[in-house]
Amino acid sequence: MKMTALIGILIVFQSLQAQTSIIVLGTIQDAGSPQIGCTKDCCKNLFNQPDHSRQVVSLGLYNSTKKISYLFEATPDISKQLRMLKEYSKTATDIPNGVFLTHAHIGHYTGLMFLGKEAMSAKQLPVYAMPKMKSFLEQNGPWSQLVSQQNIQIQTLSDNQAIRLGDSISVTPLLVPHRDEYSETVGYIISGPSKKLLFIPDIDKWEKWSQNINHLIEKVDYALIDATFFDAAEINNRPISEIPHPFVVESMDRFKSMPLKDKQKIHFIHFNHTNPLINNKSIATEKVIKAGFNIAQRGQRFVL
Repeated sequence: MKMTALIGILIVFQSLQAQTSIIVLGTIQDAGSPQIGCTKDCCKNLFNQPDHSRQVVSLGLYNSTKKISYLFEATPDISKQLRMLKEYSKTATDIPNGVFLTHAHIGHYTGLMFLGKEAMSAKQLPVYAMPKMKSFLEQNGPWSQLVSQQNIQIQTLSDNQAIRLGDSISVTPLLVPHRDEYSETVGYIISGPSKKLLFIPDIDKWEKWSQNINHLIEKVDYALIDATFFDAAEINNRPISEIPHPFVVESMDRFKSMPLKDKQKIHFIHFNHTNPLINNKSIATEKVIKAGFNIAQRGQRFVL
């Protein structure tokens, strides 16, 4: 290949890297993979031969030219995820400009503990949360210590009210129905200069939501949505009513009449350790791809 062609490719690559983008930092449900106590085939070999790509659901928003980065979800894998975000954003430290939380289930906020004095000892890091989530963190240890020690500063969010992160970036929380024992649950619309991404890692059945998910998908460019369980066959030790996520098969049926261009926006994410979509060669994966949908992968990038 000629030198001019190589230079051209490099310029295009650098230009892409400089754009406002989302990077997928994790795709697995809260408890990880392998999951504690699991003796099934899906986990038994992973204890001795871990798959380091299996990290808990998280996204990074960044622009390497402006040297900005924001983390979505503070997971138990936050250390590795912040380092990956730093590498993409070209920022000087692992500490992002802020952290957005969806709700108070273990995979989505417990990584905050690494911001305290025993670890990173962050200084007034903005953490964006809904009012009930804010109160939960302020009134319960050890999270309250992060507030009192000023490791974090909680910024209150409001349903459907955008937070501007610059001239061309905004984040809008959307209340969704879920098991809200300690906090509300939100998804986010993350808007960049030219495109929008919908992020809903956790929700109860689509029918329980006041918004029409089909219409919302039509209005965005990418949709990363709850795919905790592929179907009911995975749940053989707990009542389905306790974990009413939309099964992937239900979501595919709901979206089957969509135009292909809208189906292709959908990237399933937040996989339980039992979910066959974790395996790129599974029959379930083949069915999802053949139906026109996508499966989120760690390291996948979406330009906004």
